[in-house]
Amino acid sequence: MPSVHIKKNDMVYVLSGKDSGKTGKVLRIFSDKNNAIVEGINFVSKHTRPNPQKNVKGGILPKESPVHVSNLQIVCKNCNKHTRVGVSVAQDGKKTRVCRKCGEPMDA
Repeated sequence: MPSVHIKKNDMVYVLSGKDSGKTGKVLRIFSDKNNAIVEGINFVSKHTRPNPQKNVKGGILPKESPVHVSNLQIVCKNCNKHTRVGVSVAQDGKKTRVCRKCGEPMDA
């Protein structure tokens, strides 16, 4: 299975869908399904039943739904633009993610 180019706590830009053009922080990655939950993106309505024991009120609540990672691009912290991700290999064999626009490493 191919690795996902996005990690938790990355800032991402949405390329397509109803929230295209928005940016948000990645809250969770599902690498087996190639999906990610992004803060403030792709809200759906979740119908909940009231549960007094857990102190949960019933009703229709907005909830973030997963977005496929092919619709997301990382926002570079240095140049502040959304970009593709390159990989550079150091002398000791460690791989680091690199911005394709400015060439700076993304992993601090």
